Formats: sequence, structure tokens, C-alpha cells
Amino acid sequence: MRLISICPSNTELVGYLGLTPSLVGVDDYSDWPEDIHQLPRLGPDLDIDIDKVEALQPDLVLASLSVPGMEKNIERLEKRNIPYCIVPNPNTLTEVGESLLFVGNATNTKDKAKELYDQYIHLLEQYRSLSEQVDNPKTVYFEWWAKPIFTPGATNWLTEMCELAGGRNIFQDIHKSSVQTDWEEVKSRNPDVFCVAWVGVETKRVNPKVILKRPGVHEIKAIQINELYILEESLFCRPSLKLAQGLVKLGSILHPHIYPSYDQKKDPLLDNK
Repeated sequence: MRLISICPSNTELVGYLGLTPSLVGVDDYSDWPEDIHQLPRLGPDLDIDIDKVEALQPDLVLASLSVPGMEKNIERLEKRNIPYCIVPNPNTLTEVGESLLFVGNATNTKDKAKELYDQYIHLLEQYRSLSEQVDNPKTVYFEWWAKPIFTPGATNWLTEMCELAGGRNIFQDIHKSSVQTDWEEVKSRNPDVFCVAWVGVETKRVNPKVILKRPGVHEIKAIQINELYILEESLFCRPSLKLAQGLVKLGSILHPHIYPSYDQKKDPLLDNK
């Protein structure tokens, strides 16, 4: 089966299913697994080059509507009669796992998908048990965009990840997946831990000094106690099983005496044997 993925999270789901050799092209932002780096690049995920897609003669294009603007990719695929499926857009950690099952069904790898899904759910359950050992959950602020400020709300996997890692998202009272807020509101909520994972931005391009120059930043407890973390958006902002790796990292940050240590070279789902 000749597969094309036109967003990073779908490429990662394909990788977890061991189908990377079936990929014949990916979007510009896909960066995992390593094996994809020699593949043809088809443009940014919001503006895929449909001529390149068509020339590769895919059996199936794994598309997405996870970001506003991706609709035009779908329209172009339909106009050319290129076979595609839209991987569901999840909000919760369980729904992320269900996206894997969807891709497994679409690519005839149901058994592998179910095996991985079960491992993933088991890890979430393990972390839920560990979270019950936490007497005082730390309050956490996650920033995934800066201008304007966007942060996860109640119905977002990052809020769940905070809970499973022994924390509490300071914006979990707002019943939205993504919340637009402002700096004064962030300061007033005064988090214990300040996490920056800007969507689509690599950690090396995020300068902590930009955060530390904000007005009144040193009034925030997290900054006072040196709990500012620049995190990989690939482990926290994409709806793929890479979130499991992000969960392990977050647990080790919030409560290192309760949660397992984090090894950036180890994937808890692929390297757990």
C-alpha cells in the first residue's frame, strides 16, 4: 500500500504501526520516524502541493482537519479523485488512542494497532495510579502560543496529562479545548510550574529570555522557584502516541520522587520490552 501523510501526527501514527516503509511522501513538518527524512516533501500541512501528491499515485492519503485551514487539502484531494481518509481530530488521550485504531483499520494493521492501543491505555492507567500517591498536585500553566496567548482548557489532552502526572492545569475551569487568554490572567492564576510548548516551534527556537522579559513575570511562583520548562511541542502538542513520551517527561518534572525518570532516547511504547 502506497501511503501519504499530510500532517505530522498522522505520520507518527503510521510510524508506530511499523508502516513507514509504505510511505511515499509526507508534509514539510513531519519529523518522526527518522526513516522519513529521505521522502518527498509535499508542502506545509495547511497548503499541500496536490500535483506532487497526485504524481506519487498513492493508494491512500491520511488527511486531517486538526487545524483550521486544512479543509482546502480535502477539497483538492476530492477534485482529483485521490483516495483519502480523514483521521479523527481527538481532544482526549483516549481519543488519541482511537485515532491509532482508525489508522490501523484504514491500513489493514488492526492487530498491531490494537496491541499498541492496549499498551498505551495500560500506561495511562499506570500513571493514574501514580497520581493517586500525590498529596499536593502542582498547578501547571501550559502555553502553546504566545501572541495571542493560547493555553489548553478542560477538554484537552494536556489537562489530562497534567492530572496523570500529578498536576492541575490552571485553566481547567474553562470548558474548552483551547483557551485564548492574556498575560495578566496567567499571572493572576500564579502557577507552580510554567511549561512552554509552542505549536510548530522547535525548542531550539524558543528563547526563555522572551518569557522572562514579560512584565511582572517574577511575581509568578514558577519563575521564582526556577520551574520554567521549554518543552518539545512534538511530545505535547500533536495528537499521536508521542504524547505517552510527553506524559513520562511531565511526571518526572512534577514529582520525580514518585514517577519514573525520563529518558529522551526511550519511547515507553516502543522500548518497553
